[in-house]
Amino acid sequence: MSLWEDERRVVPLSRARWRAVLHEVIFEADTPAGKAFDVLLIVSILASVAAVMLDSMGAVRLQYGRQLYLIEWFFTLLFTVEYFLRLSCVGRPLKYAISFYGIVDLLAIIPTYLSLVLPGTQYLLVIRILRILRIFRILKLVPYLGEARLLMRALRASGRKIAVFLYTVLTLVVIFGSLMYVIESGTQGFTSIPRSIYWTIVTLTTVGYGDISPQTPVGQALASIIMILGYGIIAVPTGIVTVEMTQTFGRRVSTQACPECSAEGHDADARHCKYCGAGL
Repeated sequence: MSLWEDERRVVPLSRARWRAVLHEVIFEADTPAGKAFDVLLIVSILASVAAVMLDSMGAVRLQYGRQLYLIEWFFTLLFTVEYFLRLSCVGRPLKYAISFYGIVDLLAIIPTYLSLVLPGTQYLLVIRILRILRIFRILKLVPYLGEARLLMRALRASGRKIAVFLYTVLTLVVIFGSLMYVIESGTQGFTSIPRSIYWTIVTLTTVGYGDISPQTPVGQALASIIMILGYGIIAVPTGIVTVEMTQTFGRRVSTQACPECSAEGHDADARHCKYCGAGL
């Protein structure tokens, strides 16, 4: 084998090794380097959010506005480098870019650059609070990550049941709202069916603003039924999620991130990614 062929083999291997090490540091938290990176990321996120909050205070902005501006640009550049490093160390960067955390990472840096083109977009700074969501990924540093992932799986598993439940509730809301509109004869604030539906939602959820209230005996009787029904309805989604949590908590979940698509939430004994099939 010639020296040129040896060099051609060494370069791809070293590049693959570099990507593997970078992926382990950025996406994993079971190594000292990964933990140190995650701790640094948490501190940076909190400091960035604190700078945005301080900048919203007129007196502070008047005195330290330039310093806060420079701090925000520092963290923006830092998160930009982090974002591209995450894309470079996964086998399928586009898949990570369109994932939930990939979109969060992108939204965390866009407002600063957008403000250079559209100066009137300061309200978009509130999007930067999404950086705090990165803390949930840092839960790998504590023993509660498994419970957090199991909770998310339980919520996803109960999604269809919750959707059917919400459809039923919306149907009841429309029916009760229409009845109340007819009973109150368009008076006492029940001036339309949408307005009556609004009152029904407020009453059914036990919020009770009090801006609209029925005055007729029949209307008050119907309102009493809706109030009592509201207590039962509130308990239904809780029961649905509880059942799914009981079933899901019996299965262990790993914190291993896929080196190809960066997906997480695999079973503890998984050897391949359940989303793309890559080896874990």
